[in-house]
Amino acid sequence: MEQLGTGIGWRPEIADAVERMPDIDWVEAVAENVCPGHLHESLVRLRERGVTVVPHGVSLGLGGADRPDETRLSALAERVQALGSPLVTEHIAFVRAGGPLTASPALEAGHLLPVPRTRDALDVLCENIRIAQDALPVPLAVENIAALISWPGEEMTEGQFLYDLVDRTGVRLLIDVANLHTNHVNRGDDPARALDELPVEAIAYVHVAGGFERDGVWHDSHAHPVPQAVLDVLADLASRATPPGVLLERDENFPEPGELERELSAIRRTVDRTPPRTHAAVGTVPPGRVREAGPDGPADGAGPGSGGGGAGAGLAPLVRQRLGLAQAALLSCLVAGTPVPEGFDRVRIGVQARALAAKRAGVVAKVAPELPVILGEAYRPAFLDYAQGRPMTGGYRRDALGFAEHLLLVGLPEDAGARRRLRDWWLERSGPTPPSRHPAARLARATRRVLLRH
Repeated sequence: MEQLGTGIGWRPEIADAVERMPDIDWVEAVAENVCPGHLHESLVRLRERGVTVVPHGVSLGLGGADRPDETRLSALAERVQALGSPLVTEHIAFVRAGGPLTASPALEAGHLLPVPRTRDALDVLCENIRIAQDALPVPLAVENIAALISWPGEEMTEGQFLYDLVDRTGVRLLIDVANLHTNHVNRGDDPARALDELPVEAIAYVHVAGGFERDGVWHDSHAHPVPQAVLDVLADLASRATPPGVLLERDENFPEPGELERELSAIRRTVDRTPPRTHAAVGTVPPGRVREAGPDGPADGAGPGSGGGGAGAGLAPLVRQRLGLAQAALLSCLVAGTPVPEGFDRVRIGVQARALAAKRAGVVAKVAPELPVILGEAYRPAFLDYAQGRPMTGGYRRDALGFAEHLLLVGLPEDAGARRRLRDWWLERSGPTPPSRHPAARLARATRRVLLRH
């Protein structure tokens, strides 16, 4: 297993600070924010110093009902090669649903959503991970996610689910101890039980991050200091096996570099002061399970009727369709206001829906920073109003254009100067680049201008 040491999530906002940190062994970069042909100068300098850079994907959706998109897999492989990385990571989550598989509109969550801990979901996830492993040039590790909601009718605990996943695919694990804490608060999952059940020998590295609690719900914000409760889960993990790598994640509200270094020191102390228990059995089989197969074989309990989870067995299309229908129904209620599927907690669904809308507004503001400038304080309420019943279907940049177009068509903003700036912004970005001189394209641009004047 690759020994990584102590690292930090590299972000452009803290690139200079990360380069100056004396004891950073490695960094992790969001894969979708890395351009293989034009690497950020900071990443180039870090690599030249011998600092390992690991790409961390957020959009593959390995837990979705569809097979992994070949274009996204190719893009992830390109980033691995450009960074010279020893491994690549993604999430056990779904990020989109609908489409041809379910004969329903394609929807984007813009967020990592939990998969149900069922045999169907496990069968699909195992096959998707095998597809990804075949397409990627280095080992893959997958991360457990934080969740606000629970699926009804789950058949396994988180630890059992992860154990069977590793047993059937040989995939490595990226364990986020902050997410284990989040799921403890939000779903009643016991972090110690999860650590008891999962195969700690498969851990590639560990994430540590902060969050906050509001009205009994823990929000995994990556924008707050790491609390002691998360360090306690890290200590429990370290008592079972020394993790090959530990990384601090911070995505927003970046503090002074000194504060980041103090958090890194606290993480190091937690691991160093917690030697693994020599009597502890690592990778023990969860209760009720018997390890009978190798990395590519089915775990005990996956037998007949499971959808063909064993190596070489094709997954029945009906398994993907069942999972796809369930995920589409959940995502539709979260982003399009359709009825809550039976068995879900309506209050928690409401919390999750509001969180998705708020995140969507925040990311659009980053992708198109001119919009908050043009609209001022009206930006956020206007976007949240727009988002109700208008799910994202094509990514954040297209979402920003759709929002601007909607405002213009309903005569907003009311200030003529702001409306003119918004119109100019929309026209500049919605057409071909550079503007095509083809008669049809010129006519389309002229038509848009006429429509937006009214």
